[in-house]
Amino acid sequence: MNGISKTLNDMTLIERSSLLDTVADALEATAEEAEGEGDVRFVANSVCIANTIRGFSGELGPHDLRAAELLLEQGIMLVHQFANRAKPRGMVH
Repeated sequence: MNGISKTLNDMTLIERSSLLDTVADALEATAEEAEGEGDVRFVANSVCIANTIRGFSGELGPHDLRAAELLLEQGIMLVHQFANRAKPRGMVH
């Protein structure tokens, strides 16, 4: 990524939708991984946030930007936490 980061307000509707879809995809992918590990709480949280983000992606207007920003932050942090958590004993990669 060579360039200046944009805020949601500075992005076009297509850029916003793409960002929302990317974060929702990441949440769904980590939810699948967590399901394989038996972490039902993480699966439920990830799927709920991903579905809420997907609900925004089609009709994101200027009045929805703050809510979308918060959902993106939550989604990104959830994926980050999952990626950096301690793996259960016995798991080797």
